[in-house]
Amino acid sequence: MEINDLVSTSGVVSNLKVSSKKQAIQELARRVAEISGQPERAVFDVLMERERLGTTGVGNGIAIPHGKLENLDSLYGLFARLETPVDFQAIDDQPVDLIFLLLAPESAGADHLKALARVSRLLRDKPTCKKLRGTNTVDGLYAILTESMESRAA
Repeated sequence: MEINDLVSTSGVVSNLKVSSKKQAIQELARRVAEISGQPERAVFDVLMERERLGTTGVGNGIAIPHGKLENLDSLYGLFARLETPVDFQAIDDQPVDLIFLLLAPESAGADHLKALARVSRLLRDKPTCKKLRGTNTVDGLYAILTESMESRAA
């Protein structure tokens, strides 16, 4: 599974202006609801429910909020680069400025876990994150996100 299987340019947001974790999740839920055709409230509720179990702020300025929805037909991703980092109660207590949201169908099982692992691998790559933080355009962010792992290793 590649990143371009999860996100398109319509699912990339550059310089998102939010001032809190809740506002970030609210804004991302609104945007992914438009892409997925799901009710915004249902998306927001499933993401906040997951956050109550434990933060999806994985450290190094990165968060990967995710959840499963009953009526989804496929996996949906949305990437946002925040204009200003926000407190996400991350495991390292550092503010978050890169967020990759992932929604999966209730029945996704292994595909959901594979997608989470793929996103996590991508965002653990420090040179990739540095490029993402230095890019201000949707097209530029999408190009960085969808570079193959082989070209990163070269």
